[in-house]
Order: sequence, then structure tokens, then C-alpha cells
Amino acid sequence: MKLYLHYLSIHVRSAMEYKTSFILTALGQFLVSFNVFLGVFFMMERFNNVKCFTYSEILLCFSTVLISFSLAECFFRGFDMFPSMIGNGEFDRILVRPRNTVFQVLASKIELTRIGRLFQAFIMLGYGIIKSGIKWDFLRVLTLVLMIVGGITVFAGLFIIFAGLCFFTLEGLEVMNIFTDGAREYGKYPVSVYGKTVLTICSYIVPFALFQYYPFLYLIGRDVPVWYCALPVLTAMFLIPSCLIWRLGMKKYQSTGS
Repeated sequence: MKLYLHYLSIHVRSAMEYKTSFILTALGQFLVSFNVFLGVFFMMERFNNVKCFTYSEILLCFSTVLISFSLAECFFRGFDMFPSMIGNGEFDRILVRPRNTVFQVLASKIELTRIGRLFQAFIMLGYGIIKSGIKWDFLRVLTLVLMIVGGITVFAGLFIIFAGLCFFTLEGLEVMNIFTDGAREYGKYPVSVYGKTVLTICSYIVPFALFQYYPFLYLIGRDVPVWYCALPVLTAMFLIPSCLIWRLGMKKYQSTGS
């Protein structure tokens, strides 16, 4: 942890060397997510609800996904940039260092400009909390926290899978964007809105619904079992196949010779 904090301080100091660039990039991230927010706003102006979910409930759902994605992209950005590390030979240097490869890739890139998107997400979360009329208690607060942590876990697992597959392809597979950037986009609405097939895939293959949909139903007071609030904990199991793919790729890795 001490070494990771040292890496983090390096990234902070590096970002502050070009303050104007950092601020403008963070502002750009804010405006991108704000554009998505406007899409939801105009949709709900035309229709009062979507599958019986109100505007404030949808904002609450969307904000938890956006917070999770923003934090995962910020701190796991090294895996998202992994194809370039293989291509330019940087990963070969990582292999000869006396530290765990996962840790080194994790600490190699921390995208602090995602703070702009994170700020937008917290604004939506605050509005959703105030307007949703939820009767907050300890269990619901805990559920909200678990949803965010579970989301970070799932997106982190997807980034690790993306990096692990690069050992075989040398280039990033764009299809993975369906599950990362795509999930951020269709995460605007509860997964059930997209139909039973998508809900099944997001429940048993990529456990998106375990942190986005089922605990959300408990959070907003729908008639569901109380154990739905604990489902985000199961997302930790998604890291098992993610790490297995990474380890399998490590065994098959051959230097590009760069």
C-alpha cells in the first residue's frame, strides 16, 4: 500500500505540472457525462417513467454505475492501456522487476482527470437521494456503498480480462468496449428495461445486474427479498476468471522484440 501511495503521489505531481491541461481535460469529462445526463432528462420530460421507474430513481441507478465506472477507469487505467505496453516493450521491463506484474500494471497509469466525470455522478446521486423519497436506514446506506464497490469490482475485472486477452491478440479487442464503455451507457437505466435476455446475461455471465439492478430494487423499496442488498458481494467472484485469464496469458506471453 505504501508503494502504491508513492505511485499515486507521482501521478498527482505529474498531473499538476500541466494544471491547465488537467483542468480542461477534467472539464471535458464532465461535459461528456453531462451530455448523457441531458439525454436522460429529455427522455423523462417526454415520458414520466420508464418501466415504472421514475426520473429520480433512474438518476440514482445511473449515478452508481457512473461512479463505479469512473473510479475503476481512474485506478485500473493501466489495464485499459495494456496493448501499448506490450507493443512498445514496456511490459518486458515490468517482467524483470521484483514486483508483482498486476501491481505494476495497476500503478503504471492513474487517470486523475476522471474526477470531472465523478463530480457529475455525485451531483446526480445527490439529486436522486433527495428526490427519490427513499427512507434511508443503515442497511440501505450499506446497500448503496456495496453497489458502488461491486461496480468497481466488475469493471476492474473487465479491464483485467481485456488486458489478459491482449497477450494472445497483441492488440486490444474493441468488442470489450461493449462491456465497459457500453455498460456505462446502458447503465443509465435498470437492466430489466432491456428485456429478459439481457438481464439473464448480466446476471450469470457478466454480473452487471448483481450490483446495478437487484440491490437497486431493494434500495428504492420494491417488494423484493432483503438479501438482494448483499448480491454486490458476489461480484468479487468475477475476479476469479479475470485473474485466471491474466495468468493464462502470462504463460503464453512472448516478447514483441520492441
